[in-house]
Formats: sequence, C-alpha cells, structure tokens
Amino acid sequence: MSNDAATAIPAVDGPQDPQGAQQELPTHGLGASLPSADARAKTEGTFPYASDLWAEGLLWAAILRSPHAHARVVSVDTTAAAEMPGVRAVVTHADVPGNATYGRTVADRPVFAADLVRHHGEAIAAVAADHPDTARLAAAAIAVEYELLEPVTDPEKAFAAAPLHPDGNLIRHIPLRYGDPDAAGEVIVEGLYRIGRQDPAPIGAEAGLAVPRPDGGVEIYTASTDPHTDRDLAAACFGLTPDQVKVVVTGVPGATGDREDPGFQIPLGLLALRTGCPVKLAATREESFLGHAHRHPTLLRYRHHADAEGRLVKVEAQILLDAGAYADASSESLAAAVAFACGPYVVPHAFVEGWAVRTNNPPSGHVRGEGAMQVCAAYEAQMDKLAARLGLDPAELRLRNVLATGDILPTGQTVTCPAPVAELLRAVRDYPLPALPMDSPEDGWLLPGGPEGAGEPGAVRRGVGYAVGMVHMLGAEGTDEVSTATVKVSGGVATVICAAVETGQGFSTLARQIVQETLGIDEVHVASVDTDQPPAGPATHGRHTWVSGGAVERAAKMVRTQLLQPLAHKFGMSTELLQITDGKITSYDGVLSTTVLEAMDGKELWATAQCRPHPTEPLDDAGQGDAFVGLAFCAIRAVVDVDVELGSVRVVEMAVAQDVGRVLNPAQLATRIEAGVTQGIGAALTENLRTPRGLVRHPDLTGYALPTSLDAPDIRIVKLVEERDVVAPFGAKAASAVPVVTSPAAVASAVRAATGRPVNRLPIRPQAAVAVPKS
Repeated sequence: MSNDAATAIPAVDGPQDPQGAQQELPTHGLGASLPSADARAKTEGTFPYASDLWAEGLLWAAILRSPHAHARVVSVDTTAAAEMPGVRAVVTHADVPGNATYGRTVADRPVFAADLVRHHGEAIAAVAADHPDTARLAAAAIAVEYELLEPVTDPEKAFAAAPLHPDGNLIRHIPLRYGDPDAAGEVIVEGLYRIGRQDPAPIGAEAGLAVPRPDGGVEIYTASTDPHTDRDLAAACFGLTPDQVKVVVTGVPGATGDREDPGFQIPLGLLALRTGCPVKLAATREESFLGHAHRHPTLLRYRHHADAEGRLVKVEAQILLDAGAYADASSESLAAAVAFACGPYVVPHAFVEGWAVRTNNPPSGHVRGEGAMQVCAAYEAQMDKLAARLGLDPAELRLRNVLATGDILPTGQTVTCPAPVAELLRAVRDYPLPALPMDSPEDGWLLPGGPEGAGEPGAVRRGVGYAVGMVHMLGAEGTDEVSTATVKVSGGVATVICAAVETGQGFSTLARQIVQETLGIDEVHVASVDTDQPPAGPATHGRHTWVSGGAVERAAKMVRTQLLQPLAHKFGMSTELLQITDGKITSYDGVLSTTVLEAMDGKELWATAQCRPHPTEPLDDAGQGDAFVGLAFCAIRAVVDVDVELGSVRVVEMAVAQDVGRVLNPAQLATRIEAGVTQGIGAALTENLRTPRGLVRHPDLTGYALPTSLDAPDIRIVKLVEERDVVAPFGAKAASAVPVVTSPAAVASAVRAATGRPVNRLPIRPQAAVAVPKS
C-alpha cells in the first residue's frame, strides 16, 4: 500500500469546518486516533499469546485427525499409543463424560468421531504426553480401521444423497416471496456464479492451555472470541456445570471469523481432567486448516428483470450454501444471503430460494461478511450484465436503483437507518482515476505478475469496475443481543471490566476513549477477559462497538452522576449544568471549577450497566420479517490491469466510500477498512481452499495464497459518511465487514470491463481473465 494513501482520507485526517479549514483532532476521547494500549508489546514481541503460556508440570496434547472425508470407523486401538514412554493419557469418544456432541446453534458435531467420519481432519482421538514430539508420535501410533465410503462433495447432489447425519442433509431452507410472481421486465439477464472456500487464515494458529482445578473443574486459557458460549459447550461435554469451567481469554492473534473452535478446546480440557496436569496444545498450520471453519462455498443462479431505462422490476435467485459436515453458523449465513440477495437496490418483486446443506467437505462457519459477500459478487455481476445489455454506464445503472432510508427490503423490513448508498457511489465514481502505467522498461514492475512477470505491456488492459454492498450489524432473527460492563474509578485511574474480547477490532481502545470522554480521566485500563465476568457475547458483526461500547458508556455515565451529584447539590444546581473537560469539572456559570481528582476526594466509584438493542424477529415461511437491528453500506470502485494473454491480474487502486455513522477513532477506522478491502481482494484473486473429493489440498500458507503487503493496491478512502444511526450508541456503524463483502465484487467487475469475459467464479482463475479474441 502506498504511503501517500492516507492523503485521500479527509475524514480520517480531520474534520473540515464550513469554510474548508482543517479542524484539530482531539487527543483523547471519542474522535481521537488513540493508539492501542498493547501496540508496543505486540511490535516488540512481548505480548502474551496462548502459544506462549507455560505451567508447572506441563503436558503436551496432540489430536489424531481423519485422513478421509467419509468413512465408517470400524475400530480404534489406542494400545500402542498408551504404552509409549512419556504418554500420560489417550482419549476417544468413549472417554467423553458428558455430551458427545456440541455446536453453537445445533449440537450436531461430535467431540471425537464414533461411528462415522464426515470430513477430512475430523478428530478421532487425543493424546497427552510429556513432550510435544512424543504426543504427536503417540497420536500417529493409534491404529484406526476405516471402511471407506463415497463422499458427497457436490452440494447439489446432497439433496438426493443418503443422509450424512441423523439430522439429514438439509440444514435450512428459506423461500423468500415478495411482490407479484408474474411481474416481468422488458430486459432479462441470467447468470450462474460460484464462490470458493475462503479460509480465515489467522496469523496465529490455534493454541491453548487447560489447567485442572482442585474442585474437579478446569480452566482453559485460549484466544476465544465468545468465551461464555465456549465455556458452556465445554462444560456440557465434560459433564460439569458451567461454574466448574472457566475460560480465560489470552491475546488473540488475529480473528476474521470464529477463533479457537471448541474442537480444539474440548479435547484439551478432557486431557487436563484425565491427567490432573496442565495440558497445552499448539496446533500446526495444517491442523489449523483442518480444524476450523471456513467461508461457505456457494452456488448462485440469478435472473434479473429490468425496464428499458434500467430500473429493476424483479429478481429471481437460487442460493445454495455448502455447510460442510456440520451446521455451525449456516442457518445465520443463509438468512443473510437470502435477505441481501438483491443487494442495496430497490426491487419491487423478489423471489429467492435459499438452502444450506451438509456435505463431506470441511465445515463452514463464521467468516467476515458471511452470506452477504457471496450474494454481492453475484448481484453485482448481474448489474454489470444489465448495464452492458442496455448500453448504460455501470455506475449510472446502479444509481438508478439504489436504496435510501425509508425503502423496503425484500424481507418486508423498512430501512430506518441512514442508507446513503447513492452518495457513496457518486463519491467513488467521481474520484479521479489513477494515471495509466508507462510502457517504458523501467516501469516493468507495474505489469501484472510482478517484477519478473512474463507479460508484455501491449497485452495489458485496464478495467474499471463498481460494486455496492451491505451487511447487517449485530445478531439477527431474534438473537438476544446484550452486553454488561463495569466502570470503576479510584485514585484518578479508571478500569473497565467487560467480557468483550479484543480481536483487533479496537474495542479495548474504544472503551478507553468512552471513559475519557465521559469522565475526563486519561488513564484508563481495560481488564483482561474471563468467564467470571458477565457475558458480552461473540465478537462478530460489529457487536462490541454497539452493545459493549454502549454498556461501557452507560456505566461511565452512572459513575459521572455519582461524581457530580455531591457538587451539584452543594452548589444548588443539577448535574446537567456541570461539564467535564480535560480532567476539570466546571459549571455553566463558571462559579464551580475543580479537578476530577479533587472531586473524587479519595473515594472509589463504580457502576455496572447493560446495553440491549431493540429486538428482532425470525424470517417467516415467506422470508419476511424485521430480522436485522441495523445495516451498513459501502461502495467501491476498483481499477485493475489485466494481462489478457496470460490472465494475470494486478489491482491498481481501490477507491472506497463507506457510511460509518460516526468516526470514533480515525486511524483505527482507516486500518479496519484497508484490512477489509485487502481480505476481499484475496477472496477475489487468490484464496481458495481446494478440496478435491473432500480432501483439503495443500493445507498450509504455501499452497493457500494469501495477499501480502506487496499485493495490496493503493486503497483510497475517498469518503466516510457520518450520518449517525440514532438507535446505535454514539451513532457508529460496523466498519470492517462491509468492505470485505464489497471488494471482491468490485475487482470482478473491473476484470469484466478489461476483458469482456463474464467472470462468474471467485477467486478469478487466469483462464477467466483471458480476453475474448475479437472477430
């Protein structure tokens, strides 16, 4: 990413006054670019991750995983492993004292395979030994006899295939019916689209430490992003009550989806309970790829109807999510895919069929923008087709159809939040295009393929493409969203206690800013997270900015009232007439002026508060219902250079406009958007976890091509629309998911413009980027 990209972020550089002069940014509180408190420790390598933990008498764990995608387990013989010197315990399905299965929405996934293996990498047994090499050797020594079964890897064939699970192969079906089924447009375009399997690829592989307790319980130290749910699932499998299991959250080494799947935590805790010793697990990168969930591969069929002016009349779609072997988050992902199948466009009539099915592929689950990203790639391809058919500019066609506040989604829900989609799209359309590359030999590095690329400048074509995307914030379909926070102040120092996990989204920094803003105290500490604290819910869908940030704000305001009431009473005024600025308390008339520290007078103040947004409801049998608390939107213009002979693609620039509600931390917001765009570019061009016959091929970072800093283009944040959502604390919206959703569609649109090819599959394969020869 170029160093001058920040010059294109006016809202991040600082707000402008009406005369255009730059206003000075605050140095603390909301609106300040407050750095992360752990930034120095992370850069110096002293930040404690789970893989760094140690305990006296430590044992090491290893998990034996199935080499097959589908097989009957005839027998499991652990004798040789158990007799190896240094091995302290071997556990299989027969050693699970509580529930044999677990799952966040449906308890359909076994802790260890008993009768059947349903995906490559499924856990069969686990070993604890006094050395990591001994543990792995012992796991390899477990003799498992399999009867191989034909895997079901095509989700379309799952409907007619024999049941892969007692619950059947169909996880959920959502038929959305909106408007007149007989409505038709003058122009019709159709398309079939496929989205590949993207891995969350955390920078740090899964790791954890389980420590048995004297009361027969266990403590699990791991990078969980939803510790209370993980505790409850683990306790049920251990045959313990939730209060006998404690999950302590360590440093999270990156999270763009679920972290630390219970499939890693539960075997670890079982071994600690069996041996009575601390047990540590540090997964290899291969084990990480095999063990955690991925983005749903998706098959989409679309038919768009429009009138002669390009206004949408009807959208028909079929969406099929490959859930892999188990349900996980597939129901929620399908709801998002179906609800957003038409995109941020006004569609009078919509008929969508959505299915999520089990296969023998690796499990799918939470990955940023799940469901919404897949349909965005498809509906934006359809908009490009419509524009080409009607001879319209692609941006203009989109502008004729975009949603605005007050419009109605195909689910029947009215868009009550700010929806400045047209403003966003105009901003990226009108932003100056980057200069064309020179054809001189000195600029050969500009060619797709890099400095040593085999292409010729004459074969490079430039393409410009557009996409607009949307995501929902918080949980959906009746999820009870709630978070609890406590704010304590003593000796001029504030402490925030909240079980919202810092995953890199910036919650810890935001919590500090909220307290600084409300109480005027600069020194604010955020306590580490464990399940002894009240629950705050999972770190997904921008939840913690909204519900956990809202809980912190409410608790801080309660402490503020405690602080100001004695002063207000003494001077005969209400607390509303007092303000706190830069650590000083002053009255509206200037009679009172003191510092926060003086007003504290050695007291300790504290308050606990909850935040719970308005309720939602499940989609009904026709796909109708007010299922979402809030929505966020983004528009992106992609500029690409394509070698139309070799099919190689270089993303030159991504111009981004996003509605953010309110900028709470300018530098942090820019980083989140840039990271989201880059992750989306990976989904567009390189990231595809290949699974022929259900077997994960090349489960490592050599075979799975992540975009690096050298692959990141200039990312120009050309506009941040700060139209506050009145029902959200601070008015802010989720920031990182919607650029992930939108950027793959924008890149595909630009490649279409450069090559004239339909580009109906992500990631884009080289053969799909080779231009059609002109006749």
